[in-house]
Amino acid sequence: MSDSIKYILAVDDEPSMLRLLEISLRQAGYQPLTARDGREALEVIQAQKVDCVVTDLHMPRMDGLQLLKEIRKTDTELPVIIVTAQGEIKSAIEAMKSGASDYILRPFDLEELELAIKRALSFSRLVVENKFLREEKLVNTGLIGNSPVMQQLTASIRQVAPEKATVLLAGETGTGKEVVARAIHAASPRNNALFVAVNCAAIPHEMLESELFGHEKGAFTGAVKERIGKFELADGGTLFLDEVTEMPMQLQAKLLRALQENVIERLGGNRPISVDIRVVAATNRNPLAAIKDGKLREDLYYRLNVFRIDLPALRVRKSDIEALAEYFLAKRRVAISDQAIQLLMQYDWPGNVRELENVLERAAIISGNQMIQPEHLPAEMLNHSVALSATNLDTDGLTPTKHAHDAPVANVLSLPSSVEALERQLIVKALAFTHGNKSKAAKVLEISERSLWYKLSQYGIS
Repeated sequence: MSDSIKYILAVDDEPSMLRLLEISLRQAGYQPLTARDGREALEVIQAQKVDCVVTDLHMPRMDGLQLLKEIRKTDTELPVIIVTAQGEIKSAIEAMKSGASDYILRPFDLEELELAIKRALSFSRLVVENKFLREEKLVNTGLIGNSPVMQQLTASIRQVAPEKATVLLAGETGTGKEVVARAIHAASPRNNALFVAVNCAAIPHEMLESELFGHEKGAFTGAVKERIGKFELADGGTLFLDEVTEMPMQLQAKLLRALQENVIERLGGNRPISVDIRVVAATNRNPLAAIKDGKLREDLYYRLNVFRIDLPALRVRKSDIEALAEYFLAKRRVAISDQAIQLLMQYDWPGNVRELENVLERAAIISGNQMIQPEHLPAEMLNHSVALSATNLDTDGLTPTKHAHDAPVANVLSLPSSVEALERQLIVKALAFTHGNKSKAAKVLEISERSLWYKLSQYGIS
């Protein structure tokens, strides 16, 4: 938990009790704020940061219960502790039902008050973390595949996970940079704290600073209350900065300072807030080229590049495609045929693992969640396979044979007969891929269905 000073607002209409609370809070290491009734307390809350409210129940103008209800209209997370007398338990229970964090009975000692505040602050942070976890997508951190490059990747993760060193992940779009970042977090001593991901390219530049560092109330138009940023939320855990080269240069300077000093300042504030986080950054650019293009500060690069991991593209780990396909399809309980797997293996996957997952999801839908066949895959994969087959085509004896005395081969191989033989084989192969569906075969061959019927007749293909 962040060790920044906590501001506790004490509310009581009795000057002696208010003074006692002020002294007790200061002795406990908190920064005390005071108000003499509910209305004055609301003014304090409106004017500045408050981490917890300790309020008496009975006060003029606005009592503690009404104060609690007013606070809950705009802030459901600010901890409120009710102070009440022995004979007012029913009122305390009503306050708890209205959203009070806790209550303590008079007379109380400093230790009891301090314990109630610590409990309320801890619960408040737990509420924030749980809210964040509910909003987070559940992403499996497992790494699928046993190819040599994946074995090397897994070894690198095991090597760096126990350390606090920053990690830079470099790889093409869709190679699984966030999956690797989550795997590093899961294997680290920080795995009981939060993994917080921020996509720097997806957040407007003018909002990114507030998203990362938080803001104080009134820091800008619309900042009606203070908000903690992702740095504070990830305190004790891991902060993943995806597409870090898309961060504005002036914000990169603030990020560099935070990494060097483990201290941040919220937007519109001047209080240093200590944070204990492990940063994993990622980019789909060449980092050195990004520096040259003015997209990445050189000093930030050296700070991030303590331990670099280059993620392999799917086209260099095609032996993992079958395992990946089985993993993605297991969620839908869908199988895939060997012929379809062969098509997946022949494709080059410019979108990498993310593209593979999307293609399989689409294929499962088209197949009606039955076994995926080649015809359920995108046309460009069928075209790619047909073209590949044409390139490597064995024309079944039509290739010229070198005779010892270089006999003429004009009658053995002529251009028209070669073209016809090649065309016939492409048509047969397209029909095989589409299980005889002539409409789909015509699309694969990029000809009209009428032209296909003509050629079927021409070549005697049934």
